[in-house]
Formats: sequence, structure tokens, C-alpha cells
Amino acid sequence: MHVAPVLFQPIAGDDVAQAVGRTAVGAPLNGRVEIAGPERFRMDEFFRQALAAWGDSREVVTDPHARYFGSELSERSLVPLDDDATLGTIRYHDWLGRNTTGKQPGRS
Repeated sequence: MHVAPVLFQPIAGDDVAQAVGRTAVGAPLNGRVEIAGPERFRMDEFFRQALAAWGDSREVVTDPHARYFGSELSERSLVPLDDDATLGTIRYHDWLGRNTTGKQPGRS
């Protein structure tokens, strides 16, 4: 699989729900709120490690021209634009430990 070497910050659903709730009951912002997970990963490295951990032999090829939902991304396309983003508190490793039974996601 070809994956671009771009940064991303996965966020847990619980953290998203908290951010939406705070925004919904808060004062009108007349703008947007950026949210992201607390950790930043490089997408190609993240999926290379995940596949290896799941015992999946597919190769991850680092490809700066790989498309993401049809678009070619820059390194920072998927991370907050500035330092004012609201970051979740649930780290990926902690979320994974709470939400898996040792099976590869999407497989029964």
C-alpha cells in the first residue's frame, strides 16, 4: 500500500464528543474550532508499525504522491493549523488497549 509521509493526529471518539459538547454549550465563536489527538504521527510509519503488529505482511511504501481521498497532501495538511487547537487527552496506545481484543481491526 502506498502511503504519503504526512503528519496526522488521530483523536478518540470520546475526546471528539467532549469537544463538541463544550462548543455546543459555550459562547458563540463566529469561527471554527480545531481539534486533534494528543500525539502526532507520520502516517506511513504509523501504518507500517500497525501492520507489523497485526502480523499483516503487506508492505507500506512511502510515496509523497499517494492520494488521500483523491487529494495529494502536504506534510501538514492533516494537523491543526496553529497552536490554539484543542487536543484530546486519550493517547493512541491507551485507546488501543481499551478497544481491542488482540484482533486486527476490521477482521473477525
